[in-house]
Amino acid sequence: MAEAAAVITTTGKRKSAIARVRLTLGSGTITVNGRALDNYFPREASRMIIHQPFEAVSGMGRYDIVANIHGGGLSGQADALRHGISRALEKLDSANRPTLKKKGMLTRDARKKERKKYGQKGARARFQFSKR
Repeated sequence: MAEAAAVITTTGKRKSAIARVRLTLGSGTITVNGRALDNYFPREASRMIIHQPFEAVSGMGRYDIVANIHGGGLSGQADALRHGISRALEKLDSANRPTLKKKGMLTRDARKKERKKYGQKGARARFQFSKR
């Protein structure tokens, strides 16, 4: 276990969202871009995603999180925050690694939006073709 006053800083990513996470021992408050978690993420599903790493390592209410997130939408930002929190918990105590790894929370989800190609309507969609 790291020192009690230690501040652990990590980065989590998902799609085009990037979350910079600062984890400290505390009362369990989560602040995102200067706002409370409930205020920033109105959907319950997003909040559940963010709390998953704490539930996995039995750390609910023991750590304070201050996160700065930019890019992407709310769903991608929630996943980026989960990734950042998971990495911070692993950095705090390496004994958390097997639990988090087994649940797939340390793996960076590399899926991104595919770019549009020239001569086509979208990434894969072609313009309509008429034989006659």
